[in-house]
Amino acid sequence: MDRPIQHIVVVGGGTAGWLTAGVIAARHKARMASGFKVTLVESPNVAIIGVGEGTWPTMRTTLEKMGVSETEFFRHCDTAFKQGGKFVGWTTGAPDDAYYHPLMLPHGWSQVNLVPHWLQDGRGRTFSAAVCPQEAICEEGLAPKTIATPEYRGLANYAYHLDAGKFASFMQKHCTEKLGVHHVLADVTQVKQDESGDITSLVTEQAGEITGDMFVDCTGFRALLIEKTLGVGFKDCRDVLFCDTALAVQVPHESDDAPLASQTIATAQSSGWIWDIALPTRRGLGYVYSSNHIDEEAARAELARYAGTQAEARKIPIRSGHREMFWKNNCVAVGLAAGFLEPLEASAIMLIELSAKIIADQLPARRSVMDVVARRFNEVTHYRWGRIIDFLKLHYVLTQRTDTAFWRDNIDPASTPARLQDLLRLWKYRAPWFLDEFDRLEEVFPAASYQYVLYGMGFRTEVDPVENSADALLASRIMEENAAMAQKMRANLPKNRDLVRKIRDHGMQSI
Repeated sequence: MDRPIQHIVVVGGGTAGWLTAGVIAARHKARMASGFKVTLVESPNVAIIGVGEGTWPTMRTTLEKMGVSETEFFRHCDTAFKQGGKFVGWTTGAPDDAYYHPLMLPHGWSQVNLVPHWLQDGRGRTFSAAVCPQEAICEEGLAPKTIATPEYRGLANYAYHLDAGKFASFMQKHCTEKLGVHHVLADVTQVKQDESGDITSLVTEQAGEITGDMFVDCTGFRALLIEKTLGVGFKDCRDVLFCDTALAVQVPHESDDAPLASQTIATAQSSGWIWDIALPTRRGLGYVYSSNHIDEEAARAELARYAGTQAEARKIPIRSGHREMFWKNNCVAVGLAAGFLEPLEASAIMLIELSAKIIADQLPARRSVMDVVARRFNEVTHYRWGRIIDFLKLHYVLTQRTDTAFWRDNIDPASTPARLQDLLRLWKYRAPWFLDEFDRLEEVFPAASYQYVLYGMGFRTEVDPVENSADALLASRIMEENAAMAQKMRANLPKNRDLVRKIRDHGMQSI
């Protein structure tokens, strides 16, 4: 039956459920007076995973469009600024081995590709330091803005570190009180379908039967709707990304006024890497490793050495991969139900945001057009997952480390996706730039991100001095401008912890 799509039922809470419900409700709030409805059904007996603490700058737009106060977000979610990632020990494992993937594009990005000029004359600076001021900001523990900068605006591009549990509670309150989302605490005991396979209703233990026109599966690894009900399979990618386990622990800061890093720190270990995320009240640490290369006891010992504490770490399995289809019939999977990859570039929450935005923007008016929207959603989402897998693998294939089997196995061409192998061949003679192979709207990592990782890890592109000379003066001027900009920011930006404290005490200016 060709029915109008008026009732969206999101199953599952946590970051995925509440972000998705909020984005849809905010986009269609004007329709609620005429019967449009968003309901979130959440089990009172299922705990959220709660370790997704890193975001992308996309979160600023997402929250702003939902009408969230950035000041209140900082006050209630143990939020801090994030300005990129620092990767320690990934290239050689030497004491001075580190590079940055900042959140700002290289200075003069649309005017000239700075890579060939830096390769010819880097003047002793790392690639990111030569082309972007953000490495300097992060190294000095500075914030990306001042207290006088309005909410969601920055002098440098930024994202957030946050407490995932507090964020879910904060979003629940905002969505139910400000956006009209109906919240039902109930356990789903049965999923009903019609003869076409569409889901018609959920039977719950505490709230009876809940009908809907479209269902969003945010039930995490359980994948209650997309897998258990609709039978959609899972595409495993452990043959590319070996890490299949995480050990997560929270540790206190050394003191209440300890410096607050505004970058995620990813430090390579014998068989994986440790994340280090600084929140105002604590640090979140986690060892992401391959159980085929190290046993749990040895992994716990490596994490304890890094953390300086024997605190008991929580074990989290990583089923690396994604659904073979994300939207089937009248059900779409978002968050862990759609898939999961190691959190090396904090792509999990970003994928939730992008999926929710497509659903909200392209929400089918009637069931008769839903399959068209679903097909487009599946194509775009498949492409994005593939590119994220490529980009994560890039960090491993560029290593020069041979000290353990984990690093040696990662440079085996058999574990590298064909598209990435092709790009690496191209980049030997031409540095990536946005005019080349990164012109699709579906790209999640711009060419600049590939530049930061490639040249941060010592990749060499052969440069033709004659061809390079045409833009040499422009490139030199832009790199000088970048150095001046970095110096000015270092002089004028506050310490990250100081600004976070001011925001919580006094608030930011609204726009």
